[in-house]
Amino acid sequence: MKVLILGGGGFIGRKLALQLAERGRLRGQDIDRLVLADIIDPVPINAPFPVSYQTCDIADPASVATSIDADVDVIYLLAAVVSAHAEQELEAGIQTNLMGVLNVLERCRSLGTCPVVVFTSSIAVFGGDTPQPFTDVSLPNPQTSYGAQKAMGEYLITDYSRRGLIDGRGFRLPTITVRPGKPNRAASSFMSSIFREPLNGETANCPVDPDFKQLYLSPRKCVENLIKGAELQIEELGQNRCLTMPGQVWTIAEMIDAMTEVAGPDPAARITWNKEPEIDTILKGWHMDIRTDRGLALGLEADSSFQDNIRYYLQDDVAKN
Repeated sequence: MKVLILGGGGFIGRKLALQLAERGRLRGQDIDRLVLADIIDPVPINAPFPVSYQTCDIADPASVATSIDADVDVIYLLAAVVSAHAEQELEAGIQTNLMGVLNVLERCRSLGTCPVVVFTSSIAVFGGDTPQPFTDVSLPNPQTSYGAQKAMGEYLITDYSRRGLIDGRGFRLPTITVRPGKPNRAASSFMSSIFREPLNGETANCPVDPDFKQLYLSPRKCVENLIKGAELQIEELGQNRCLTMPGQVWTIAEMIDAMTEVAGPDPAARITWNKEPEIDTILKGWHMDIRTDRGLALGLEADSSFQDNIRYYLQDDVAKN
């Protein structure tokens, strides 16, 4: 089996690649080739099978054609322009988050091989005046360009699957925390920085009130769910190929208390509390009464607690550096 990760240079793409290398199997078959492709060169990994690395910009159809061959069995479509970036630069979001998805699907269509395509969407597709709670049959009503682009990607995944051009499945990701590395241009970036930086002895700012609620999921559980999601059968997915990945809803204050329980009081003392107007409008459009019953019924999992998220970060990212 050949697996391609578009967005293989990102932190989720790398963690997914490492987990696939450790497992060695996907969808009941041995993995014999793995390709990591991204707009920047992915960092090499060790694996018991050949791993190749490619530069790929999904906004460029020719670049996509170079990365997707007829022998690719599973494609993880993780590459995206993140929320605040897509809001500030409409053209960049359209070219990557909308046209990039279409470029990938059109390449699959031209090959006629019907690969499995695992697409990462976002809970940003929900919002506005759609009645809550939001479920997997709620009408998407995004309040940002990023959310709108992801919603359109979901419709494309479902329609190309209906036509038998791909075997697609899309997963709306909760806020993934605690992310390793540096802050990015996602509006939710603070959801990692207020834990990551204090745990590493640095200060970080929280731009929301302590009672702000957020649906969250650890990187470890996200990767596990992406692997399980690739292994779901057509009969399990049904006519609607996109669903929300399970997570838990806690307030910022509860999350900080969880960090203190695991790591002591010093990290929490390094958090400042100043509003940031440039992301305030985006945050006001977030609604957190989201139900993930369908994902849970299909075997996807949320974290048991936010304490676990802190422990996973310390084990997977701090201890290994």
